[in-house]
Amino acid sequence: MLAPAMHLDVQDLRNFYYRSTLGRAAQASVRGQLLDLWPEAKGRTVAGFGFAVPLLRPYLADARRVVALMPGPQGVMPWPAGMPNVSVLCEEMLWPLETGRVDRLVVMHGLETSERPSQLLEECWRVLGPGGKAMFIVPNRAGLWSRSDATPFGYGRPYTPGQLEAQLRAHGFLPERHAAALFQPPTARRFWLKAGGLFERVGRMMPTVVAGGAVMVEASKRVHQPGGAVIKDRVRRPVKVPQGQAQPV
Repeated sequence: MLAPAMHLDVQDLRNFYYRSTLGRAAQASVRGQLLDLWPEAKGRTVAGFGFAVPLLRPYLADARRVVALMPGPQGVMPWPAGMPNVSVLCEEMLWPLETGRVDRLVVMHGLETSERPSQLLEECWRVLGPGGKAMFIVPNRAGLWSRSDATPFGYGRPYTPGQLEAQLRAHGFLPERHAAALFQPPTARRFWLKAGGLFERVGRMMPTVVAGGAVMVEASKRVHQPGGAVIKDRVRRPVKVPQGQAQPV
């Protein structure tokens, strides 16, 4: 039986990422890993779902279009500050985007908090275009951040990398690359915050499941081939026409 809605309020998410020292450090960690995988999005359509806006700002300058989709149970806020608004309040399983129009999709604080993750992944698959990539960012079940409710990564269903990849494959995605972020402890204590940079540098050299608080999996859209066996017509021996029968009478 699925758990009830676990979405955080958009005001709590905004306060964490933009008004707390730990939140700004978390933003830098996850965004740094994303930029390593996707350094630019020139001429592409970029969409984020959940609360992905802390990661989308680097793409505003060169992308053809950027849209931030925020689910109804969470709420919406204007974004980006000081620029024309691109954030939209939407239903989890019904996005105001045309099929196959998104080139880059970022899902953060969306999948693990959804009541219907299967239908959400179907909507992700629908909007992604040929050759498009999606980045799913979820709390790591083996990490410290999923065990603390002091951050948004302590809410919802955490995943192991294998669990996330299996769920993506079951819904038409092909996992291609994975990474991890949030290697520093999820605490606002000054000592740990000052040492956060060192934790992040060392953590990037460690296996994903060891210490990272967030699992990141890049996946492409798998287009299913027609099912059934392919039958090829092949003439093993030529059929000879009896002599005298080739001419009409």
